[in-house]
Amino acid sequence: MCPLRIVVDRLDDWRPYYPTEDLVSADDFLSLDRRHRTSRDDQDRATHVINLCSELDYLGRGYYVSLLAQARGQRVLPTVETLNALARKSLTDLQLDSLAPLLGELASEGQLLGDQVTLRLLFGECREPGLARLARRLFERLPCPLLEARLVRRHDLWRLSRLKPLRLRDLTVDEQDLFASSLNRHSLKVWRTPKARRRYRYDLAILIDPQEALPPSNRGALRAFIRAGRRMGINVSLITRRDMSRLAEFDGLFIRETTALDHHTYRMARLAEHEGLVVIDTSQDILRCTNKVYLHALLRARGVPAPEGRLLKRGDRGRLAESLQGMTFPLVLKIPDGAFSRGVVKVSDSDQLEREATKLFDSSALLLLQEWLPTEYDWRIGVLDGQVLFASCYYMSRGHWQIYDHSGERMKSGGFTTHDPDDAPPAVLQAALKATRLIGNGFYGVDIKQAGERVVVIEVNDNPNVDAGIEDAVLGKALYERIMRVFLTRMEARRHQAGIVSLP
Repeated sequence: MCPLRIVVDRLDDWRPYYPTEDLVSADDFLSLDRRHRTSRDDQDRATHVINLCSELDYLGRGYYVSLLAQARGQRVLPTVETLNALARKSLTDLQLDSLAPLLGELASEGQLLGDQVTLRLLFGECREPGLARLARRLFERLPCPLLEARLVRRHDLWRLSRLKPLRLRDLTVDEQDLFASSLNRHSLKVWRTPKARRRYRYDLAILIDPQEALPPSNRGALRAFIRAGRRMGINVSLITRRDMSRLAEFDGLFIRETTALDHHTYRMARLAEHEGLVVIDTSQDILRCTNKVYLHALLRARGVPAPEGRLLKRGDRGRLAESLQGMTFPLVLKIPDGAFSRGVVKVSDSDQLEREATKLFDSSALLLLQEWLPTEYDWRIGVLDGQVLFASCYYMSRGHWQIYDHSGERMKSGGFTTHDPDDAPPAVLQAALKATRLIGNGFYGVDIKQAGERVVVIEVNDNPNVDAGIEDAVLGKALYERIMRVFLTRMEARRHQAGIVSLP
């Protein structure tokens, strides 16, 4: 784990809690003169600072603790950006503008009673079990260790009227107990003895959803990632969406859960980037790859071979046939953000196109209509950091035109083969690399159809599958080591960069 510093106004403020060598007073913290000394700076820049001071208003002593911690390249909670947002109601409202539906749910469940509720948040936890979701959501949006929220009801609608930092010395005895346990959960290092710690150079979080039916990595692959990382000095931990508030504890985030824009995977990527973590997939990758309309326009504009297609607008209903100039049935109709063959239908004539489009327009203002290219399999080319990592063939499900068949009660899928990239057709590899260069330097799975001499890019997927026994069939454990090596290189570069910009 990264070194930890808990900063308090006075050391006496910590009297109700177990002694810890990680404690430092605000005056002592501000007096530190961190000049550039390579032998010590690496550890300083990896330090996670928890600022429990009062006077967090602009240019107060607590504000300066966060300010100087960030200037030194340390990761601090709360950040200056969070403090600035808390100080300005307009910024706070902007950060919390999506809470109204949750407040409505809590009110209907009888969790919000009377006309006013005061909620105290300790690392995103509270004493009221029924309001735990709200506490966690507030902390995710504005990560501050100690917060007090005031909720009011007006005209039968609940809203947040105030959110302000809470002083450590103002906690009640019961709240002190919750604070100690929540701090322990937030940063396990506080209470662990040195003998219990295993020294790793970096900490990497892998985001998963244990309940996901079609996860990007199966259990065997996750175990292989953990082993590969630890061999390189990276402590790899599995986390879920409930651990969003812990992201600042890590040096990197590897998303192994199916991503979407209006989803916690995107929000966690954004937050991790804000905290300075190395992130795969980045929020930009998610934005660019999860929307088929964006990819269609991008590939066409940059000359990457792709299927012929048209964009259909919701207002075009009733006259979609006018959009078909130069296209012949059957065609493929897609919603912009479908995954695993969901939201993709084959249409055989104009009447079927009208019917299916009417259904899909209920969930999207734009649809993508593309030519149908029947093939026995699709190439999936894995690209990481601008290099081809694996080349697999995903076969169509038996008796179906897609890899994944959702037409029955149970989803079915076709088989696979994995090949040495050197054995894949050069045109397929070139198309994959050309397409991913338009997205970034992350981890992508490029779906490509090859029909005779024609090679077209169907999709560029962020967060591609890496399953034990499939994508690793050629490289074995070397596949996981190559992915972990990219994280290691980037985390080392990030730490070096932090050293360049630290205070003289």
